[in-house]
Amino acid sequence: MKQSRKSESFLREHSLSLSALGVVISLIVLYRWSNPSTHLGSFFGNAIADWTGVFVTVVMTKFLYEKGSAESKQPKGKVSSPILEFLREHSLTLVLVVTGIGWVVAFRAMDPESRWGQVVGNIVSEWTQILGLVLMTKRLIEVGSKEH
Repeated sequence: MKQSRKSESFLREHSLSLSALGVVISLIVLYRWSNPSTHLGSFFGNAIADWTGVFVTVVMTKFLYEKGSAESKQPKGKVSSPILEFLREHSLTLVLVVTGIGWVVAFRAMDPESRWGQVVGNIVSEWTQILGLVLMTKRLIEVGSKEH
């Protein structure tokens, strides 16, 4: 009985992340079996990048921080080392930059017109958007938003 409640609790606490991951996996499978030259196949390829961005945003903002960004939770307490504190306070941006570089390297090695080259190119664009949004929310506001 205890194991069942633990599993139920895990699913409840991570349902958004798991659902977004399920959508990404489903889209990859559908894209793999579709013709990317058709409207539907092209849609699946674009949606992979969009939903990967949703998944990453949900997961990264759950565990990482960006000091001063209204879209990120703020770190509590301090770490003893100033370098470690900086890395923690800006972990969201740093992870996005490092993984973004990885996506750019992968994209450069691919034919941008190939089936997966187009998807990876869209993921590079998605990463740029997420990073831009995180950085813009450090200084800019929007009237009517919950952060304002």
